[in-house]
Amino acid sequence: MILVDTALQRAEAENRPIRVGMVGAGFMARGIALQIIRYTRGMRLVAIANRTLERAVQAYTEADVPHDSIQYVDSPATLAAALAAGAPAVTDDALMLCSAEDIDVVIEVTGAVEFGAQVALMAMRHGKHVVTMNAELDGTLGAILQVYARRHGVIFTLSDGDQPGVTMNLYRFVRGLGVKPVLCGNIKGLHDPYRNPTTQANFARQWGQNPYMVTSFADGTKISFEQAVVANATGMRVAKRGMFGPTVPSGTPLADVVHDLYPLEALLAGPGIVDYVVGATPGPGVFVLGTHDHPRMQHYLNLYKLGKGPLYLFYTPYHLCHFEVPNSVARAALFGDTVLAAAGRPMVEVITAAKIDLHAGQTLDGLGGYMTYGLAENADVVQAERLLPIGLAEGCTLLRDIPKDGIISYADVQLPANRLSDRLRAEQDALFWAENR
Repeated sequence: MILVDTALQRAEAENRPIRVGMVGAGFMARGIALQIIRYTRGMRLVAIANRTLERAVQAYTEADVPHDSIQYVDSPATLAAALAAGAPAVTDDALMLCSAEDIDVVIEVTGAVEFGAQVALMAMRHGKHVVTMNAELDGTLGAILQVYARRHGVIFTLSDGDQPGVTMNLYRFVRGLGVKPVLCGNIKGLHDPYRNPTTQANFARQWGQNPYMVTSFADGTKISFEQAVVANATGMRVAKRGMFGPTVPSGTPLADVVHDLYPLEALLAGPGIVDYVVGATPGPGVFVLGTHDHPRMQHYLNLYKLGKGPLYLFYTPYHLCHFEVPNSVARAALFGDTVLAAAGRPMVEVITAAKIDLHAGQTLDGLGGYMTYGLAENADVVQAERLLPIGLAEGCTLLRDIPKDGIISYADVQLPANRLSDRLRAEQDALFWAENR
């Protein structure tokens, strides 16, 4: 990113690198480690926390860090000593890493709502910026986590590279041109709400990914979270529960069909919408549709091959996930800039739908599992109907039968005891929706 590369070069030259701790050592986290260690000047990955220490070590060794230089630490004192010595540290105690003095930014790459919330709060309470790839966390608790970030004078942000961050960068670019964004869109290759970890096992194995995570991509939960966090950062909404999500023949150029995919009135009325399309190219990219009210500027946009309007298409034909995460770290640490952050009261939530017939007494499994899938819904509807956010569904016990595709509400479940995420959610609802109670 322009400016960021120059700032990082200056940080390297002046020997004041950004010191990064990372929580998580899965597929995406190991890519981040490789990117920082091998290709990012002005930044050091000084510590990695993961439940399985071997994975944390693997994240370093895959980036050609000598195995015998890596130090296992199990106390604040041993972590501090490793950091002071410049030795890469690994630990299974993520919260200890979050409280270490000699770390500037924590990258959270867990994909878990409950544990991610614990990590984010601990890091922010100790004055650290938090960069996360966890749209599930932000889509469930992002509004209240922004309150805590402001309280502690730090940044809490989603990352560049992943589709929500790429969308937000494009949105800011389009808005800066004087074009009014009316739709933020996402391009997907597949949507089938009934996929599960068994059906997705071979694909997950092929790419070395977690089958539950891969399932959340396929069953629509991930796209719902991705578009929800964009809505919450921009003030947009969904035009209908679950979004329109049109499917076009595979390989169809987006520019050829996008102007007819969504009802024009849904785009032009109100604050704009978030949505997606399945099958178009360039995928898996993102796009923004915008309008301009000045005839002269409309003439220029037509001259520059964006058409006669009223909708103008802007798109980014790729997203590069872990490659761009160091940019996000630098934006937070050097410029106090968020990539994507909830702007206040939530606009869109992700609610819980039954993937199969469910029965009283069952305990709901996690995101991308066998039992539920997520749907994007406007937050005022979620509040009015007391619908259960899917980010809080795991571990809930059903109090009644729910048919396939039925929507689950708070009244239908018993929440697990003593979860931080439930306390934060209650605080978020009370702060932003008090007059609706």
